Formats: sequence, structure tokens, C-alpha cells
Amino acid sequence: MLRMFSVKPVANVRVQLIWKNYNLYAKTGNDGFFLFEWQSIAKVASGWHDVKVNVLDEKESIQIRGEGRIYVPHSTQYAFISDIDDTVLVSHSAYLLKKLKTLLTKNPYSRKVFDDAVEHYRLLSLSHTDGYITNPFFYISSSEWNLYDDLKHFFAINKLPKGIFLLNNLTSWHRLLNKRKAKHDAKMIWILRILNDFANQKFVLLGDNSQKDPMIYAAIVKKHPKRIIAVYIRNINPVKELLTMDLLSEIENHGIDTCFFKENSEAILHSKKIGLINI
Repeated sequence: MLRMFSVKPVANVRVQLIWKNYNLYAKTGNDGFFLFEWQSIAKVASGWHDVKVNVLDEKESIQIRGEGRIYVPHSTQYAFISDIDDTVLVSHSAYLLKKLKTLLTKNPYSRKVFDDAVEHYRLLSLSHTDGYITNPFFYISSSEWNLYDDLKHFFAINKLPKGIFLLNNLTSWHRLLNKRKAKHDAKMIWILRILNDFANQKFVLLGDNSQKDPMIYAAIVKKHPKRIIAVYIRNINPVKELLTMDLLSEIENHGIDTCFFKENSEAILHSKKIGLINI
């Protein structure tokens, strides 16, 4: 864990991406990340595709070879955007000391998933499909990219649906310890971009009320009421119950189903009741 939070971003590094007949180049930004965007001439099959990503030196020689994966969602009826901490993964994210204790004393094998969360997500992933093609999942969190490997292993161990992880900027232990509030602006930006990029699908938003998910989701619904069909919020923080209920009421005024739950068994029953789960 100490090593994961000792990562230092490197800016202005030349990066090469190789995919099929495409040879693309980019440079890392100040945060160490790079972005490739392109439109394929030929139709691309749905599913996961391997790409090669290399770090180049000034002479265009390969310094580091890497591999990546890109995801092309199936053209299903539904897609799901889910928070991670305290929605799927028990994290105590609203309480800094509890959060740090969990980070320092747990690993992907010992971290806890909420009861029936895996079953709920499994049913959602197969809903209104033929069983072979699954609905796309996007996992968005205010947690930092430092935790990506741990999260990836946790999801695999618990057999949660495969999906795209979209996290927050890399940080250090010093900044993590001194951070008063998590940055949530990135979560809003990610969701808006997903809605824009996947214009043919209806979305379900899943989160909790430990931080700002209800407010973010209410704002998303206000901007795109026809794109969202349901909102699920786990009741983690009793202090925020009334505020959460008010925000969910605003969402329902747009004709969107909501579910405010403590146990995923309640959420599963709700999903079946509204026809979101049909298996």
C-alpha cells in the first residue's frame, strides 16, 4: 500500500499505442496520464480488445513495453454506472480514520463486499440479454488511481461484472492524509462523458449516501432525464437520510424509479418489480 501511494506522475513522456493497423502517439500530461481518441474505419466487434502501449525515448526507441485493453460495449438496452466505495465495497469512505485503517489492514482478499451486491449486479448484467452478451458496467469512484490494481483484484475475486474503472487523480500519502474532502467533480464529468459517448443506451445509476452520490445523480437526471431509468442509493449515513429522500423525490418527479435501500435484497426485489431484472 505504501508503494502504491509513492507513485510519482511523469509529464511530457511520449507514448505509442498500436492497435490493428493503427499507430498513434500522445504525450503524458502533468498528472502522468495520456489520452488516445480515434475513430475506426472498419466496424469493431463488441467486447474487449488488446492493445500495445509503449513508452518512447527522444529517438523514438521503445523504453518500456506495455499492454492495455479497450472495451466496446454490446448494443444492449441498458448500461449501468456504479459507485464503488460503500456501494459495493465496504470502505467507510466518509470517515477518514476508518478509511485509512481499512486501507492499511485489508487487502483484496480480506475486503468485504456488501451482502447480495454480487448477485444484484450479476442479475443486472444479464438483464434483457440472451445470457451470452452482458450489459456494460462503468465503475466510477472518487478513490484515486493508486488503488486500481487492488480494486481490479477485488472485483475479480468476488466475481463482480467486468467493467471500466474511472477513478480520481493519483495522489500521495501526504495529500491523502491532509485531504479534507474527496474530489467529486471528476465523477460528474465521467458520467456526462459516458452518457454522451453511448447515446443509444438507457442508464441505471447506483451509489450511496456516504458522500455526494445523491446530489450528483440528481444533477445528472436534471440534465438528462430521458437517459436515466432508475437510481439506486444505499443508506450508509443515517444523518443524511432526510436529504437523500428529498433528492430521490426530486428524481422521481422526472418519472424515474428510485430505490433507497440498506440491503441489496431490497434492491433486487425493486429491480424485479420495475422489470429491470427479467430473469
